[in-house]
Amino acid sequence: MGYTIITPDEQRFATPSWRADAPDGREIVELPLLANLEHSRSHLWRYPPHTTGRRHLQTVQEEVFVVLGGMVTMMLGEEGERHELPPRSLVVLEPRTPIYIVNETDEEAVFFAYGAPTDQGAEIFD
Repeated sequence: MGYTIITPDEQRFATPSWRADAPDGREIVELPLLANLEHSRSHLWRYPPHTTGRRHLQTVQEEVFVVLGGMVTMMLGEEGERHELPPRSLVVLEPRTPIYIVNETDEEAVFFAYGAPTDQGAEIFD
């Protein structure tokens, strides 16, 4: 048994390690680099004002999102149904559900993303 506590002063937002050349301004605290996550993965995301993610889907992974600050807009499903999500909003995605996350506001947005299993298979729609 064991646990990991990551205090706010230990959380360093940076460009995602898998997209070091990403020009979009999104930053992340990669929790798998700070804690032993064997069967899931999670990240803390920070989207500056007017930042867009990439439309994608996870092939196997279920995902849970929690909006912590700001307003996050998600386009979900094949038709890209629009949802404006204030803090404390929870979103649960089944595998193979397309998602596109944006911050359309003038304020920073922060959200927590959790997925299981750790499968990294994704389809990106650019």
